[in-house]
Amino acid sequence: MKSVLATLITECMKLRRSKILWITILFFSFIPFMMGLMFFIQKHPEISAKLGIIGTKAMMLRFGNADWPAYFGFLTQGMAAIGLIGFGFVTSWVFGREYSDRTAKDILALPVSRSLIVLSKFIVVVIWSILLIFVYVATGLIFGQLFAISGWSGEMIHQNAYTFIVTSLLTVLLCTPVAFFACYGRGYLLPMSVVILTLLIANFTGLLGWGPYFPWAIPGLFSIPAGSEGMQLSVVSYIILVLTSILGFFGTVIWWHFADQK
Repeated sequence: MKSVLATLITECMKLRRSKILWITILFFSFIPFMMGLMFFIQKHPEISAKLGIIGTKAMMLRFGNADWPAYFGFLTQGMAAIGLIGFGFVTSWVFGREYSDRTAKDILALPVSRSLIVLSKFIVVVIWSILLIFVYVATGLIFGQLFAISGWSGEMIHQNAYTFIVTSLLTVLLCTPVAFFACYGRGYLLPMSVVILTLLIANFTGLLGWGPYFPWAIPGLFSIPAGSEGMQLSVVSYIILVLTSILGFFGTVIWWHFADQK
């Protein structure tokens, strides 16, 4: 227990000394602002001309009724995509920086279980991701109120909160394969390339109706209303996602155990 706490504190100190935490918080705050702005423009089309290209694009994107149910649903669907990128970046930084900073060999030489080092890094990734989820939804609610989006009610929040929470957690589970590729690629480039590739494939498989069987498409499918043909998730979908997460975790642990032999 003391070893886990020690390695966890070390990882937290690395994060505290970096500006990357605040950059990710800013990113997860900016996205809800843009979403709220687009709904505000849709509600008040007369101001679109004053905003130039932003107003024009906002008017081109129609989200149904410019009300809270549609806005919160858009936030939830956005989390499935933004989360894959944001949480993937977080994981890439936590695991990849040891190679870019050339500290990997020093860590491997420490008299600490390598499994505990990996576990501590994953704990930091999860805590960091949960913080970003909170920032995302909190700023989304704030901007929704500031932009005077109509249809707010406690019942609406209650009905949509479950979908948002599960979508977010499913997205966090997909961080473990990114960690493996960060270690395998010894840096940031490979894992972020994998994140972008999986996001593109997720959209492609969704169009073909294969989304329920591709792990990175499952959070996005969960976030949309049920009933669309080829979009229904089953127990097999969740098993595939969980197995992908488990394989990513143990793949990372195994890589660290044999890292000094590679």
